[in-house]
Amino acid sequence: MPFNLDKFVASPSVEELDSLKKSEIVKVAKHYGIEFQPLMRKDEIKRYVLEYLVDESVLPSTVLETAITVPTDNTFELKRLEMEMNKEIRLKELEKEEREMQMQKEKEEREMQMQREKEEREMQREAREHEFRLKQLELGVIKASDPKIGLDTGGFDVSKHVKFVPKFQEDNVEKFFNHFEKLGEQLKWPRDKWSILIQSNFTGKAQEVYSALSIEDSMDYDKVKKAILQAYELVPEAYRQKFRKYRKADTQTYVEFAYQKERHFDRWCASKKVSTFDTLRQLMLVEEFKRCVNDDIKTHLEENKADNLKEVANLADQYALTHK
Repeated sequence: MPFNLDKFVASPSVEELDSLKKSEIVKVAKHYGIEFQPLMRKDEIKRYVLEYLVDESVLPSTVLETAITVPTDNTFELKRLEMEMNKEIRLKELEKEEREMQMQKEKEEREMQMQREKEEREMQREAREHEFRLKQLELGVIKASDPKIGLDTGGFDVSKHVKFVPKFQEDNVEKFFNHFEKLGEQLKWPRDKWSILIQSNFTGKAQEVYSALSIEDSMDYDKVKKAILQAYELVPEAYRQKFRKYRKADTQTYVEFAYQKERHFDRWCASKKVSTFDTLRQLMLVEEFKRCVNDDIKTHLEENKADNLKEVANLADQYALTHK
């Protein structure tokens, strides 16, 4: 006959409790809210139930005298299992603490490394700025001592015109140079003072490039401009590649794409000083010629920078003869 919990609760007895299985006794214990360990044996859980029923005056205290007690060896076994479980739990806690400590240590090491790198970058930046200031001082010494570029040549005072120099734009270096040159022409700045004026606003990579130039080259505006444009890859070959490789983005309209394509082409032509149909014709022919030759000859032609098809062809023949 199946166990009926409600019937037992309505009329509990030692006899019926003795006839129950462990799973049924567990149901009784849970019903009464009796706390017990899942690893306990059936007899021990049953004794907890009897003690509860005696405490609640449901059963007489004499039932405890005849109740089956748990053998001592079973008690020791339960204690042993409990100790092993506690030990395993503690080991896991220690492992977790050790992992957390290791993670914290690694985090602190990363932060220290990042701080060291930051300090190194700051020191490098300060060193570059210091070198740049020294360059400015050197230029000032030259300006004061060299009559060719001193203040007495036409009475031009650089310090009064520096404030008109446009702000340097690393994301649009060409525009900066074009703006500066227009101002130079409009304000009639002596061209031999342009390099002194323009360097006052250099930042980032341009400042590094300028600092690396010799004193003589740093006084030559054209050399300064060329070095900085090369540093930002704003040279004819870079413009050509941008024009040839530029592709429409998914977010662009075709009108926007056409505008950018045309802009890259114009920059390429401007960098090669293309102003007539003949120079444009030579530009196209030379590019096509280079496309048709092997890489060794192409590299040789790029190094010699010939812009005329006949010159390019002669250079290619000479290279081929000497490398047979």
